[in-house]
Amino acid sequence: MADTGPGSGASAAPKRRILADLTPLRTSADYRRLWFGNTVSWIGQAMTALAVSLQVYDITGSSFSVGLVGLFSLVPLVVFGLYGGAIADTVDRRKLGLYSAMGLCALSVVLAAAAFADFHHVWFLYGVVALQATCGALNSPARTAMIPRLLPPEQLPAANALTSLTTTSGTTVGPMLGGLIVGLWGYQAAYAIDAVAFTAALYAMWRLPAMLPGDDGADGDGDGGGAAADGGKRRRASVVDGLRFLATRPNLRMTFFTDMCAMVLAHPRALFPAIAVVWYGGDAKTAGLLAAAPAVGALLGGVFSGWLGRIHHHGFAIALSVAGWGTAVAVFGLTRDLWLGVVFLALAGAADTISMVFRSTMLQAATPDAMRGRLQGVFIVVVAGGPRLGDFLAGTVGDLASPRVAIVGGGAACVLAVGLLVLRWRAFLRYDARDPQA
Repeated sequence: MADTGPGSGASAAPKRRILADLTPLRTSADYRRLWFGNTVSWIGQAMTALAVSLQVYDITGSSFSVGLVGLFSLVPLVVFGLYGGAIADTVDRRKLGLYSAMGLCALSVVLAAAAFADFHHVWFLYGVVALQATCGALNSPARTAMIPRLLPPEQLPAANALTSLTTTSGTTVGPMLGGLIVGLWGYQAAYAIDAVAFTAALYAMWRLPAMLPGDDGADGDGDGGGAAADGGKRRRASVVDGLRFLATRPNLRMTFFTDMCAMVLAHPRALFPAIAVVWYGGDAKTAGLLAAAPAVGALLGGVFSGWLGRIHHHGFAIALSVAGWGTAVAVFGLTRDLWLGVVFLALAGAADTISMVFRSTMLQAATPDAMRGRLQGVFIVVVAGGPRLGDFLAGTVGDLASPRVAIVGGGAACVLAVGLLVLRWRAFLRYDARDPQA
């Protein structure tokens, strides 16, 4: 979109080409409130996640008990991610997003109240974490499926780049703030601040217009299925219908397959504690640096994402960026210089941001509105489950062989798998955002 107005000097164009495109924030007040509210609440939830892990360890002194926190969140996230997507295609997405955000806010209040009352029990924390994952799984498909209703198609890549800034801000700023606040004022302060932070998301959802299924006729093409109006009555949206729809859409399936290549085959996170000591002679701070590097790279990838809006062949860009992730991870496994390794992990994080932007855009643009919630539910399952499977695979290979074999072999396997996938489904490379075909 060329800007030829009086205020568009030569200096403005390069900035738009380099820095994140803020057009969605300028053109839509609803999207602006939603983005700001989500960013604040993401940071608050990341603070709470760290505080819960620290509290579990304080109570039990067991790393295994801390690991169970992830298990208690994964199961409801997978189950309700699929079911929440189906619900989002049946009901008013605004109400679903609002009520599930209210549930998350209430759970933060419960955690804060329990901490103030010195009620420290691991089973209680596990239960709250499971309920948080349930509410989050209901909230995310509804919230993400709203975006194509709020913005024109040409602004979706910019919006998804801004979403990457939200998530990476949460994963970088949230834990740092959480550790600081817990250290200074205790768990109750971290939980209370999270509850207050959620009011931004609640306000954003409350101000949105109603988003009933079938209201967006622009992209309903008759094959949306479950949530379409039929004789004045809405049919129940089925998870199975969503999976059947996905089975007939090879380009959309490829967005999930390529992400699984990266997150399952080349996900070295579980090996960071070991290699921090064995490779670099470091300690927990070194492991933290390695863990933060991909998030910093992803954050920079989102900040300098203005050029992504000019890319139309999204399938080719996804394949290239996922192969870039695998290559960067493999090279990281070959180096023994800490700072060089951090650089390659950051490059992997930046490549993942590019992949995420285009995968999300394809999912939003090439999916009829009546199916968007269910496809976003599948997206959540892949995004949540893939890295956890990757942790298991990397840890297993690292123990059976060596961390170097796990990391270098995983990166190479990722590149090889992506190559085989695009050879099998070559039309994915020709996908053009100007004529989105699922």
